[in-house]
Amino acid sequence: MTASVGDAELAARFLLEPEAFTEVHDRYYPAVHRYVAARLDSRDAEDVTAETFLIAFDRREKFDATRGELRPWLFGIATNLGAGHRRKEARHYRALTRLGVAPEPGEGPESRVVTAITARGTLAAALAKLPHGERDVLLLVALVQLDYAEVAQALGISPGTVGSRLHRARQKLAPILAQEARDE
Repeated sequence: MTASVGDAELAARFLLEPEAFTEVHDRYYPAVHRYVAARLDSRDAEDVTAETFLIAFDRREKFDATRGELRPWLFGIATNLGAGHRRKEARHYRALTRLGVAPEPGEGPESRVVTAITARGTLAAALAKLPHGERDVLLLVALVQLDYAEVAQALGISPGTVGSRLHRARQKLAPILAQEARDE
């Protein structure tokens, strides 16, 4: 199977041939892991990422390609699994604030967020204080660059709710980011 196979075709195939799910894993594991690692420590990220794909495989028959792509579906599973780690996530951001240390940054846009968290302790502290719904939406947009419809699919909320949560998160972070810009 080539990487040019679309998600709908891949989903249809892994229903008939469960071993085809390997392509889903190979295609999306690095991105899901980077997203989770930016939110949790590396040990928990490995566990949550592995569990994400285990759950996705177990629930592959429930995936509906007419409702969206595999990518947001997987990020939704990862985000929901991360809900059990919300306290750890908040502690993780507070530790970044104190220590000035971040998880290994990956390549791409998520590395900018990880770098920003490392460089800006106040941003990490602000992320720790955001309500989990706002933080989930913000990080899915910032780390993974999902659009509103994909975030809505991932979290099982409406696109309007995505917009509202993102707007509130941005409003809360704007003064912090403005102060950081003035300090530079």
